[in-house]
Amino acid sequence: MKQIIFATQNRHKAKEVQKMTVGVAQIITLDELGYNADIEETGGTLEENALIKAEAIYKHYNRPVFADDTGLEVDALNGAPGVHSARFAGEPKSDKANLQKLIDDMEVQDNRTARFRTVICYYSESKALYFEGIVDGEIIKNPVGIEGFGYDPVFLPNGYSQTFAQMDMELKNRISHRGRAFRQFVAYLKKQM
Repeated sequence: MKQIIFATQNRHKAKEVQKMTVGVAQIITLDELGYNADIEETGGTLEENALIKAEAIYKHYNRPVFADDTGLEVDALNGAPGVHSARFAGEPKSDKANLQKLIDDMEVQDNRTARFRTVICYYSESKALYFEGIVDGEIIKNPVGIEGFGYDPVFLPNGYSQTFAQMDMELKNRISHRGRAFRQFVAYLKKQM
């Protein structure tokens, strides 16, 4: 079975992907490899950041690798926070500060449409392939729910009456941007078997 490195330090995300790829590929985490160096994400787009991470790990281990990057894109804020979602409120990185900045920035906005977007870069033999997942929705005025993380308490996906922070993990993973991107990636891997 093909071994693929997942360029992430996020154990929860790695477990989810390992479940999705049972019988398709063996996913090796950076933890399992003992790799804990920080990879600086200097790209101007989600695609560039995913490529930076995937390329760095590929050059280190010379094995197939994939990496992902995710951003919240708010129309009234010209696509912000976007690629800067994790550090929207600046350093140090803080989900609470980022959420509060978004709420403050959206206070006077009428257009509340937004989308979460995940891009996966699969890097092998010096070639990059990309897979994308998008979920459209809107930013609500007051945070609701305690599940999830980041902007989940104010993101209401289209067609649902619960924010991502109110949904159980199974439902969120089924409809989320990350889940959609990873299902495309797994479908690609299955075709390569």
